[in-house]
Amino acid sequence: MPTIDCAPTILAEADWLERRRAHEKRVRGWTDPHQERAMRGEKHPVYDFLFNYYAFRAAWLRRWHPGPDVALAGDSAREYLRWSEYQETAEGVRLNVGSLKPRRREFVSWLRDLIQITNERPAFFGCFGMHEWAMVYRQTADEVRHNDWPMRFPPEELARIVEATSLCCTHYDAFRFFTKPAQPLNKSQPTRDGLHENEQRGCLHANMDLYKWATKLAPFGSSELTADCFELARDIREVDMRASPYDLRALGFEPITVETESGRTEYEQHQRNFAARGQSLWSRLLELCDRLLATD
Repeated sequence: MPTIDCAPTILAEADWLERRRAHEKRVRGWTDPHQERAMRGEKHPVYDFLFNYYAFRAAWLRRWHPGPDVALAGDSAREYLRWSEYQETAEGVRLNVGSLKPRRREFVSWLRDLIQITNERPAFFGCFGMHEWAMVYRQTADEVRHNDWPMRFPPEELARIVEATSLCCTHYDAFRFFTKPAQPLNKSQPTRDGLHENEQRGCLHANMDLYKWATKLAPFGSSELTADCFELARDIREVDMRASPYDLRALGFEPITVETESGRTEYEQHQRNFAARGQSLWSRLLELCDRLLATD
């Protein structure tokens, strides 16, 4: 790994405080409604996933970090010294990339390889979002995950649609939630160990996972990058559930009827748009991994 010039960009106190305020304002638009629902004991079949599955607290998402090679000037910057990843230097308070522990460094190396391979692999757009259908295939009403919400089809018709469709999910963390009867119907049997061989940018869940990878690198990545990944994941999650067999029109989500030709065309267009939006995020995460693995 080549050495990277690590001369920091110095941010004046007023400038980085404004960036922090802007980040928090942006993120609170997502986190406040989630926390208000939680206080009322309300579940949301679309948005809860982003906070529960990814297990990154709303408070952590609101917290601003500048990213590597940025020095924060001014007395207020010393509050960042409560985190062990920061150090005070002549230029100001900044992240200490050298504080990355060996085990975490191994993870960054693993992630870098995954990102590079995924970014270079041709995107596949032929799954038509059937993973959500496979997750409820041949389940009883009590077994369905979001059983507070109606399905668009009765169980037998839903099963017929799944069986008439070629299941070709490439994403392990979606495939592992398929029902046992649905798993053998999939064209392949993705495994966790095979992640590097299967992940591809056309997959909605692979692009949602950009947010997961950004959080796994915190606090070393900029919070703007993390928020950009979250925003993409949120938009994808909406499409993910609109294409599902759940009827969520009461929440304002019109179905994408992937059981029809027009619905599949619509879904594929969303896939292509998300893959295009995600391209720069894959590249930014790759650059971050390279920086964290570089020799100071």
